[in-house]
Order: sequence, then C-alpha cells, then structure tokens
Amino acid sequence: MASWIIQMMVMVLSTLINRSQNKRDTVLYCSACKAIVDELNYSISQVDPKKTINVGSFRLNPDGTMKDKKVPFARSETHLSELLEKVCNGMSDYALYTDPDTQNQQYKRFAPRSSGAMGDFPDFKQFQFDGPEASNTLKFACETVVEELEDDIVSLFSQDGENMEEKLCSQVSGYCKDSGHPNEEL
Repeated sequence: MASWIIQMMVMVLSTLINRSQNKRDTVLYCSACKAIVDELNYSISQVDPKKTINVGSFRLNPDGTMKDKKVPFARSETHLSELLEKVCNGMSDYALYTDPDTQNQQYKRFAPRSSGAMGDFPDFKQFQFDGPEASNTLKFACETVVEELEDDIVSLFSQDGENMEEKLCSQVSGYCKDSGHPNEEL
C-alpha cells in the first residue's frame, strides 16, 4: 500500500515539474541567459590576457617529463567555474525594461559597472523597479540556467568566439528562440 502511494506521489510530482518547465516565462529566462553571457564576457575581459594557467596531466611520463600546457586563465575551466558560482549575484543590477517603440520587454542592466562610468544606458523611465522580488525572480532564473547549462557554458566560453549570446541562448538552450528580439543587446 505504501509503495503505491509513493508511486502516485512521484507521478504527480513529475507531472507538475514537467508542466512548470513547459510554462517558463520566456522573457525572464531569455533575459537571464543573455545576462549570464553579458556578465561572463565582462568578467573575462577584466582578466589580464597574459595570465595563464597550467592544465593537463600532472603525472610523470616514463621518461620523467610531465605533459601539461598553458592556456589563458580568463577562459580556463577553473576560472569559468569560479565565475559561474557568482554570476547570478549580479542580477540585482537588472530590471524589466520596456522598449518605448516596440513595447517588447526584457530584463536589462541598469547599473553602471564602475562608479563614474555611466555608459549608454537607456532612459530609467522605461525600467520597472519592482523591488527585491523582481531581482530575486531573475536571480532564480539565472541559477536555473546555470545549473542546467553549466557544461555548455564552460565549453562555449573556453573558446574565444563570437555570438556567444546567439549560440547559448538561442541555439543551445532555446530560451530566446521564440522571442521577437533575439539579437538585442543587454
């Protein structure tokens, strides 16, 4: 009797999980994915390009040599894993933005990256600041994306490539495939 109840509970939970995954907010998850790409690109750009790390085997070969190679630290698996651990903490710098012309919505960065540098930020009137709940929602979506795509993110960012946003958010994950604005900048 108890195993039957457990089986029913498992079926109900799996059905609920599948339904919730199918009903993901596309604006939220597409924006979270784009924010991850933006934050990682920025963090990688802040690392000295001359800094390297040894990777490879640390075993001695029969001839007494060790096989390893140096790779740029910024795009190393070690560094990317460290960045992924804290990338979602920056989601409080994002808010829901409504494009005044198209009325399309997406989460965009509103905060400058350094004090004194304002950059090209859109008009604050177009942002919806809904308090900590909104940034917590984006942070949760970010954490979900990182958890689901960690290996893909590390694999993509370990190579110095272009169109990371398109590759990760549209091609790999499909989070932005149905959005009407797949190539918009954050």
